[in-house]
Amino acid sequence: MRRLVAVTIAEPSMRPLRGIAFKLASVLVFIVMASMIKATADHVPAGQTVFFRSFFAIPVIFVWLAVRRELPGGLKTTNPFGHFWRGLMGTLAMGFGFAGLGYLPLPEVTAIGYAAPILTVVFAAMFLGEEVRLFRISAVAMGMVGVMIVVYPRLTVLSGDAAGYLEAFGAMVVLGGAVFASLAQVFVRRLVNTEPTAAIVFYFSLTATALSLITIPFGWVWPTLGEAAILVGAGLLGGVGQILLTSSYREADASLVAPFDYASMIFALGIGYFVFAEVPTLPMLAGAALIVTAGILIIWRERQLGLERARQRKAMTPQG
Repeated sequence: MRRLVAVTIAEPSMRPLRGIAFKLASVLVFIVMASMIKATADHVPAGQTVFFRSFFAIPVIFVWLAVRRELPGGLKTTNPFGHFWRGLMGTLAMGFGFAGLGYLPLPEVTAIGYAAPILTVVFAAMFLGEEVRLFRISAVAMGMVGVMIVVYPRLTVLSGDAAGYLEAFGAMVVLGGAVFASLAQVFVRRLVNTEPTAAIVFYFSLTATALSLITIPFGWVWPTLGEAAILVGAGLLGGVGQILLTSSYREADASLVAPFDYASMIFALGIGYFVFAEVPTLPMLAGAALIVTAGILIIWRERQLGLERARQRKAMTPQG
């Protein structure tokens, strides 16, 4: 008699479509959060917004970690100063980005923010000793040309127009935020070698909350009931977005998921047009296309080189 042998085929641990869905959901959540912050930017200062964004994300992240049974072990750290410096850079990136939302259209802030991962290549070579060859250097150059195309129309300081001054200031503020975000990514690359993702995510929110309180003497306001609801909602969405972001990299390979970051431009264009009546300009679209192309080329090249980026991307939000 023939003996029937049951063969069990193990299902792959990676679920690409689910990972992509989580990533797209996180991108949408973060853009909606940015839109909510933009809606209050005329009255509520950036430092106060950072507080709401960070403080109200903590309970969401804490509950998520508890459900995953990553408490308290997941919060153990051997590098508290590393968390502080990552938190400082991320908080500055967040504050500058939120401030820029009050001066520039949402799609433009989004496009300039794409400079962060491009600049990270430069800073990683400078501070981490990563070897960067011609291909990635060329991609960085392409991305920076794209940034200049987006920013240049706003640099109308010599026109003497008051609105031009404010727009130029806003462009520089957002670009400064991208610089700080790229430095935060460098610190995260160091932290992931010794620290769990849960600790990096949690201590960033904690550090950002504490640092934002320093800005109280610089003009915090009493928000209206509607503004307070929007800001609390933005904080809660920030926590949800972080969970979706981290989950996406657990479900699929980083090189597959990461390019979907750039779907945020589509969402930003839609929300900017229909909610804030912001019509995109041709230079902004052309510059954004160059920046996105450069970013995707860098992701592709780092995959070819076998550079592991999943843990870093799990712990980094678009705001820093």
